[in-house]
Amino acid sequence: MATATIAILGTMDTKGEEHAYVAGLIRQRGHRVLVIDVGSLEAPRLAPDITREEVARAGGADLATLVARRDRGEAVAAMSRGAPVVLARLAAEKRIDGVISLGGGGGTAIGTAAMRALPVGFPKVMVSTLAGGNVTPYVGARDIVMFPSIVDVAGLNRISREILARAAGAICGMVEVSVPAGADKPIIVASQFGNTTACVDQARRVLESAGFEVLVFHATGIGGRTMESLIESGMVAGVLDVTTTEWADELVGGVLGAGPTRLEAAARRGIPAIITPGCLDMVNFGPRETVPAKFAGRNFYPHNPQVTLMRTTPEECAELGRILASKINLSTGPAAVLLPLKAISVISAPGQKFHDPAADAALFASLKANLRKEIPVEEHHCEINAPEFAQACARRLLSLMGRPA
Repeated sequence: MATATIAILGTMDTKGEEHAYVAGLIRQRGHRVLVIDVGSLEAPRLAPDITREEVARAGGADLATLVARRDRGEAVAAMSRGAPVVLARLAAEKRIDGVISLGGGGGTAIGTAAMRALPVGFPKVMVSTLAGGNVTPYVGARDIVMFPSIVDVAGLNRISREILARAAGAICGMVEVSVPAGADKPIIVASQFGNTTACVDQARRVLESAGFEVLVFHATGIGGRTMESLIESGMVAGVLDVTTTEWADELVGGVLGAGPTRLEAAARRGIPAIITPGCLDMVNFGPRETVPAKFAGRNFYPHNPQVTLMRTTPEECAELGRILASKINLSTGPAAVLLPLKAISVISAPGQKFHDPAADAALFASLKANLRKEIPVEEHHCEINAPEFAQACARRLLSLMGRPA
């Protein structure tokens, strides 16, 4: 087992004892530690390798000024700017192989801000008092392992020793594991929902047989944001955006919105892309009783006990068409829109709960009316999960990428 260097990042004034305990466990495992102090109150209780002054400077702040003001919010903000700069530099210079941090609200904000600056696959563990709740603001589109602290990170006791020992073991295991080598093929990313799985599965087979590796992202908000982040990274050769449903949630107020920049990454980077209005017939909510009262009387479909779907109206679909067109119009590279005229999801097909020809027509008409004239639109008289539509999407993407279909 090769010796690795694990960064331990945290407020070494208020959480020094706990970080020192984790450092000792990592050393017992045979690894080195590199301590980064992001505290700003008292003197550090664990001697740092990278001081708080260095971190503050990296964030464009002066530590002495922060200390004098004794404004905790300002200090956390400054360290949240500096820590990502420091950690990303250490990783780029190959001086660290993993990172672990322990904290409450402020420590979690700083630690996860730093970890979000690291690439996917780089080992990251955050032991946090907030790990049992909604961690999306902290994790973002990165593979940060959020480890619940159970008790507050406030001294060592029979519970905290157990939790911190397991967390130390987790980061050690992560840096010790060797990822098996594989054949590196050019990457295509695809968006998918349960209601478009058949389409993506069939298209994926065509693309894989053409020599590509297809990474599929579940369009649940975080899935769309993660896919956009990967496209931004420059690792992606093509985009099969079959399932643009997150925009329905973003517009109407569902629970699976992916933010206002969804659909922009491929367009701005000039990555060849196929876009379809997959599952824009539905807005996602939790259990039926959680649906806002203002939507009473709408057309609902219970997907499962935890998920309630609501059909989009013709008016909402017209606005969704305009939004999609505005995003696709940003394209600096080849893009094409494919429309499955008979159904944009399993449950919008004839005879199904969300079948609404007027809403679909409003969506298609608005999308075409607002799209730049030079961006091609293909209309297919079939459902989105029909084999011929899936094959058309895959072959059109290959042609946009200059590959034989």
